[in-house]
Amino acid sequence: MLLKGLSGFVALWLLLQLAGADSPEEEQGVRYANRCEACKILATELEARLGETGKSHDVIEIGYSVDDVKPKKRTEYRRSELRLLESLENVCERVLEYNLHKERSDSTRFAKGMSQTFQTLHGLVDKGVKVDLGIPYELWDKPPVEVTQMKTQCENLLEEYEETISDWYFKHQDEKSLKKHLCEDHVLKKKAERECLKEQLALPEAKKAKMEKAKGDKEEL
Repeated sequence: MLLKGLSGFVALWLLLQLAGADSPEEEQGVRYANRCEACKILATELEARLGETGKSHDVIEIGYSVDDVKPKKRTEYRRSELRLLESLENVCERVLEYNLHKERSDSTRFAKGMSQTFQTLHGLVDKGVKVDLGIPYELWDKPPVEVTQMKTQCENLLEEYEETISDWYFKHQDEKSLKKHLCEDHVLKKKAERECLKEQLALPEAKKAKMEKAKGDKEEL
């Protein structure tokens, strides 16, 4: 990688961010999502999609009758199989909205939004610095191979655990999250495999301080 106009320190930092060297896999700059990470993102995106479709209070009619004499069954859309099917459709396509944030080491490395590394690189290009990563500039913001692979992992999990997801939707969604039901109770059998489920992106210090202040003001009232 050629980074013309950069100091040696910045160039070295960018190299370390773009390609780790902790394992043989990382020596190639690639570390695919593990089963925990893939399940966590599937559960997150499916619940988000259900949240979008669940705002409707429509009542729909299901079933059919040849002579239209027998009344059709009426049910709330938000409790219907139709809503589940519509939410499942293309849910794994949403995985392609994620980016790889190599400056993070845990499961939060998969997140939406541009990574800190590429924000830095784009900033350098905007300032006129020539940055050569060995790939065309227009491909910089394309989903990395780890993300496209995770889309396939998502599709495989959907196929493998279709009945488990359906069981949660119709029987358990009011008592526990999909992440708990699908990932913790079914996909990840061993406790050690579930560590990523607890990992969350830390809030920026400024935002954290603001939230703590607001909490303190509320308690004083």
